[in-house]
Amino acid sequence: MSILYVVATPIGNLEDITERAKRVLSEVDLIAAEDTRHTAIVLNHLNIKTPLTSYHDHNESSASHSLIEQIKSGKEIALVSDAGTPLIADPGYRLVKLAREEGVKVVPIPGVSAVTAALSVAGLPTDKFTYHGFLPAKSKALQDFLKELENEPGTLIFYESPHRLVKTVAMFEKVFGSDRILVVARELTKRFEQVSYGTIGEARERIEAGEIVVKGEFVLLLQGQLKVDSEWDERKLLAELLTDLSVSRAAELASRLTGRSKNVLYKIAISMKEDS
Repeated sequence: MSILYVVATPIGNLEDITERAKRVLSEVDLIAAEDTRHTAIVLNHLNIKTPLTSYHDHNESSASHSLIEQIKSGKEIALVSDAGTPLIADPGYRLVKLAREEGVKVVPIPGVSAVTAALSVAGLPTDKFTYHGFLPAKSKALQDFLKELENEPGTLIFYESPHRLVKTVAMFEKVFGSDRILVVARELTKRFEQVSYGTIGEARERIEAGEIVVKGEFVLLLQGQLKVDSEWDERKLLAELLTDLSVSRAAELASRLTGRSKNVLYKIAISMKEDS
């Protein structure tokens, strides 16, 4: 049976290609690439001479049928994107879906993904996370989308472009407040790699000060809403916050973290202050 291979390639550092990926790319009959010019640079570096064909957003539907017919006629084909794992914010879904529907064997050749690379160094919870790709461009759509995620408990992961970064971080602050942790990962595996850990407010300040350079490709990792399961947990949280904050500020922050009413938490904090 001929095979469609889905092959992960480096997101920056060419040393991140796996031995298996190199072997598969050199042995298949054809490589379907998002941008043949970009992939040619990688193949030349690896001294691989396999023919290339274009497979991108604008020809995905027609090219998928052609590629599947070639596979069914006996060819083995590898799918690659410009960087990282195909289908993750890149073309390929229609091809893989059609392959499954036509009974074509699909084999993953795993490797680099900006999502998992960023998550592994972010310092945010990894037991539950959701990837949301690129965010809506228009302000109203962006705000509405983020509001739907306001109570999500897991780490939230987004891709962002440099010309929209300032606007997106400002909207994060508007929707989520200033105090959630936001990790801004820039140019992962490349020469100017930068990973900034801090609150949303601190990220905004670092961008304004030029400490976070607004160039290159970004992965944004946002702390999810912290849940507490009982009044005892709420009191423990308030006790920690009250060591540095006023009653009003502690109640406001605890409300954001727990989803509980600010007024209820304010009353608890007042009683704790009176008892101390």
